[in-house]
Amino acid sequence: MSRKRTPDRRQDRTRARRPRTVSLSMDDRGQTTQDFAVGIGLFLLAVAFVFLFLPTIGTPYESSAGADRAQADRIADRIVYDLSTETPNEIDGSGFNSEYNEKDLSTQLGLRASSSDDMVYDRINVSIEAFDGTPVDESELSGGDVYHNQSAASSARIVTIDDDGISADSSDCNPGCRLVVRVW
Repeated sequence: MSRKRTPDRRQDRTRARRPRTVSLSMDDRGQTTQDFAVGIGLFLLAVAFVFLFLPTIGTPYESSAGADRAQADRIADRIVYDLSTETPNEIDGSGFNSEYNEKDLSTQLGLRASSSDDMVYDRINVSIEAFDGTPVDESELSGGDVYHNQSAASSARIVTIDDDGISADSSDCNPGCRLVVRVW
């Protein structure tokens, strides 16, 4: 019982009078939600890469804190090696007093230096400190330039002191002290 519908003339008249509109359905476009998510994800990764890369552009022109830290580490190793006694991590206090208790350690340790005081390249401070940071005996167990808490690269070694020949009290370094080398 299928009846065929007869065309309705009223419907044809209204269609003819209405202007046709352009359809904006998503079926005709080629973009899906997954395409949008992948595109935004790649864009965010590119922006993040740019922000992470920009600070490293100026790195060669900044100060060489890494080189100063390596230099301080090498000097601390040299001092421990040169002044070591038969006991592990024990340094000779009188040897430290005679070799590293000078004002001008730059030339002695092979650092860049000049003959005039106005042209100093590398400054260095070598000191023996207790674990709380207080100097053990500033007159005998420290040398180099005066350190006033300025920005410096430092290296430290835990040592004990063979205090024969120095007036520093051995109880200051019981059980040990820190050999601190600062370069700026």
